Amino acid sequence: MSPDAPVFDVGEADFELRVVERSRQLPVVVDFWAEWCAPCKALSPALERAAAERAGKVELAKVDTDANPALAARYRIQGIPSVKAFRDGQILSEFTGALPPPQVERFFDTLVPSEADELAARGDEDALRRALELDPRHAEAKRALARLMLDRGEPEEALRLVEPAGGDFAADGLAARARLMLEDSDDLAEAFAAWDDGDHGRALELLQGALAAGDGERRDLLRRVMVGIFTELGTDDPLVRQHRRRLAAALN
Repeated sequence: MSPDAPVFDVGEADFELRVVERSRQLPVVVDFWAEWCAPCKALSPALERAAAERAGKVELAKVDTDANPALAARYRIQGIPSVKAFRDGQILSEFTGALPPPQVERFFDTLVPSEADELAARGDEDALRRALELDPRHAEAKRALARLMLDRGEPEEALRLVEPAGGDFAADGLAARARLMLEDSDDLAEAFAAWDDGDHGRALELLQGALAAGDGERRDLLRRVMVGIFTELGTDDPLVRQHRRRLAAALN
């Protein structure tokens, strides 16, 4: 098999390069098999067909466990066929045994971005709207389009996109921002501009000040906006740890 084929054999000498490092660019599915294994031979055509149909988006590496015992031991292969999907250098998902072809197809589908995912990643308005035509529930597209609408000064449209948020804290933060904009909250314009510019520290500082001066429903909307920013930044971000403590203290 050529080095550029979507299906290829790999061994101990090139596993790190062709699987682990390659998975930082696109998903790599690894099929641990052996010549004597009848279920392996039953599964192999479905794996190879799924990889070939998604050429350029996913690759399939085949490891003969008899010829590569160190790899089998490293990945604790106790039964074959054993299939492991790598992304960003780590095992993302896996299964053992000969699944029927429809289940193999679904396994590969979880690894490869859909057309709606690819459109959402583009980020322009036309692409986002097309993504939502293909998948009206696409959360990333909804959030991104809502951000564009808020930046354009159309909070009603943004609110339609992200409310109800259904447990999506980032979307709920955008919905709360839209509601605050509908209340003509000019005093928050600087905070929202800082958020849009990526100056999260400034945005959170201004929102903390507004929350301390606010009351009732407005305080809850400001809290939701801040939680939305926390969600965007991630729980390990120092700004999140600092401002989460301050928010908790302000609300108690």
